[in-house]
Amino acid sequence: MDKTTPCTYCSLAQARVVEESALSIAFKDAFPVSEGHTLIIPRRHTASFFDLTLQEREDMMNLISRLKHKLQDELNPQGFNVGVNEGFAAGQTVMHTCMHLIPRFKGDVPDPRGGVRWLFPDKAVFWDKKPDESPPDLGDAKP
Repeated sequence: MDKTTPCTYCSLAQARVVEESALSIAFKDAFPVSEGHTLIIPRRHTASFFDLTLQEREDMMNLISRLKHKLQDELNPQGFNVGVNEGFAAGQTVMHTCMHLIPRFKGDVPDPRGGVRWLFPDKAVFWDKKPDESPPDLGDAKP
């Protein structure tokens, strides 16, 4: 991150925080895909989920679990999506690690099967296909 460019999440207003822990903060998504869509971020600035410490990952997972139960009680969703957009090509728009907790409701989409596979429509409908059981051709690769 360019030191002259402030991080939106690092300067998050305390009023937006819905839950927090020692190493993580949670707040409602400004552009929610469903009611209750919540973001969980580490307090420490890092752009990559893979740069988090074990303690930060555990703390975020504990916080997301607490939030799941809270949202279950408040909104009664029938499911949840949990995800991380890692890098620009994956849809990351703020370069601060972020986990999405997205409540899902019966009827919010006509057919929820395939989940995030709908990002790639030709990969979405897989349930009628048989997995490729032949081993990949590795050429002259050696273990």
